[in-house]
Amino acid sequence: MTAIPSTDAQREFSYSRRDFERVKSLLFKQAGINLSDSKDAMVYSRLARRLRTLEINTFKEYLTYVGSCKDEMEHFINALTTNLTAFFREPHHFDALANYLRKRPQTKRIWCAASSTGEEPYSIAMTVASVFGTFTPDIHILATDIDSKVLQKAREGVYAQNSISQLSYDYKTQFFNRGKGAQTGRVRVVDELRKMVQFEPLNLMSPNWCVDAPVDVIFCRNVMIYFDRPTQRKILARMVKLMCSDGMYVAGHSENFTMYPELVAPMGKTIYRPVG
Repeated sequence: MTAIPSTDAQREFSYSRRDFERVKSLLFKQAGINLSDSKDAMVYSRLARRLRTLEINTFKEYLTYVGSCKDEMEHFINALTTNLTAFFREPHHFDALANYLRKRPQTKRIWCAASSTGEEPYSIAMTVASVFGTFTPDIHILATDIDSKVLQKAREGVYAQNSISQLSYDYKTQFFNRGKGAQTGRVRVVDELRKMVQFEPLNLMSPNWCVDAPVDVIFCRNVMIYFDRPTQRKILARMVKLMCSDGMYVAGHSENFTMYPELVAPMGKTIYRPVG
């Protein structure tokens, strides 16, 4: 195992291999996320901000504090979770969703299990609104994330204008308002679309999920890659139990669940249906 270099002269805070291993263990226990050894520098840079804010001098002291403070545990998880997203990322998934909705207009529930800053659930909502021609279809869209900070940004629905540059003119004008004055260069999701999505905090490792069954469609993209195989299977099994028999599970481009044929079967590119 490669050792973390001596940091006394290179880094602001004392940071040892033992500290990194404690971070890995704590993050896995609290969020199920399995950090690789290559993430040691990322861990330092993200958590160093918390040490500065709290005026704590060592990672050892900080990790002791995290273990005794529930509020700081939330900051700890927020700092280490990755939030890479975009509107209509992996567009074939939204084409598949539109086709699914046309074939099953009775769809009632869609769950976006890793909403991040909101681009994915709002893309789902835009797809739903376009298929049914209304902002008030009889469909409940639940968007959850473990990170409370990104959920707040998602609820606000404010983004850089260039984040929607790839969208069609119709989508830009129908679903977004352009900022003026101090908000120039930004856009905001229209109120009607924001009302279509319910944002809630949810830790996939928690024994209790705020998700009503049955769920017709689950988007859980680029999340499972952070879990080890036993955790992946456990979470996938829980999700499948919540789904309609003809439901649709949407995974990320780097995720493959063909090793769980007792749970799901492929029905498209990184798209699955529940089995059983």
